[in-house]
Amino acid sequence: MTSPAAAPLTPTPAAPVVQDLLTLPRKAPEGGRQNIVGLTREALREALIAAGTPDRQARMRVGQIWQWVYHWGVRDFAQMTNLAKDYRVLLAERFEIALPEVVTRQVSEDGTRKYLLRINGGHEVETVYIPEDGRGTLCVSSQVGCTLTCSFCHTGTQKLVRNLTAAEIVGQLMVARDDLGEWPEPGAPKDETRLVSNLVLMGMGEPLYNFDSVRDAMRVVMDGEGLSLSRRRITLSTSGVVPEIARTAEEIGCLLAVSFHATTDAVRDVLVPINRRWNIQALLEALRDYPRLSNSERITFEYVMLDGVNDSDEDARRLVRLIRGIPAKINLIPFNEWPGAPYRRSSWERIESFADIIYKAGYASPIRTPRGEDIMAACGQLKSATERGRKSAAQIAAEAGI
Repeated sequence: MTSPAAAPLTPTPAAPVVQDLLTLPRKAPEGGRQNIVGLTREALREALIAAGTPDRQARMRVGQIWQWVYHWGVRDFAQMTNLAKDYRVLLAERFEIALPEVVTRQVSEDGTRKYLLRINGGHEVETVYIPEDGRGTLCVSSQVGCTLTCSFCHTGTQKLVRNLTAAEIVGQLMVARDDLGEWPEPGAPKDETRLVSNLVLMGMGEPLYNFDSVRDAMRVVMDGEGLSLSRRRITLSTSGVVPEIARTAEEIGCLLAVSFHATTDAVRDVLVPINRRWNIQALLEALRDYPRLSNSERITFEYVMLDGVNDSDEDARRLVRLIRGIPAKINLIPFNEWPGAPYRRSSWERIESFADIIYKAGYASPIRTPRGEDIMAACGQLKSATERGRKSAAQIAAEAGI
């Protein structure tokens, strides 16, 4: 393969702003049952009142149903024994507790699990669980395909189909907990072990182009009486949707990771085309306030290591200058190759040299260990199975301007 450094980097058009209009409506069709998964407490309260629950009882009913669904993992209203039998019948007639369908489940040699999930409309998304010393991180998707066209990312070669609903985002966590057997058993001794201890919005899609659904899903996930993952255990990764960054701090408050990947606008325009809409300077200005607004300790800068493209010592020194004054760590990501990829992974020596410059400048610079490569579950490799292989290597390289 010819090194991409030998060819000029040609900017590709920036992706258009995609609003939440691409998300399916959360209300059930006429005559159908409404899925309560993903509804915030207030939305669930309104739905129960609309179904005939007296206003004065609705808040208590929300708490009861919430605990059954999100703490105990119950899917059958008949099992909610602290509710009157006739009320359980009413709930079963008007509502459902529905999760994405598991199409395939693959387990890597390193224990990483990848789920191909089918959602409404027959579309598919991927979710990845990465175990680590008795606990683990779940990488969830926020869109079918992706709004963006980052040239190093396999997901970016699949065009955006639609945004996921809050139910489909929360459902990914619930599916993983099903598979891991993590729901508590009534009467069993309390067990604080969390196999899914962290959640990252780093799967398919740009979370900030599906803000409302992501926000509502995280409110469900962070609720202390249910799934109960704290905001400091949740990381949202964005490619740089600048107008939504402050809103993320104020309305979600989770940790933030930024797909940075380049130290000049000329290179980032190609690697992360959204840079043509909001360049490095605009992005960094928005990031400087995030730790204060969200009460977060620091921002994570994600940096994929591409041979001859963005991995020089000068790139490392320029990166340090750019982020000066921002509480940060830099995650260096060895490029995870995929069929037809127009780039190569930087050598280990080059990655270590890059990391050393950053470390000596006072920033943590961990090198991410590739996980799940044998099942195409590593960072940047996710893509619906039905969409794989539809583009040739030449098509991908042409779109990347290589």
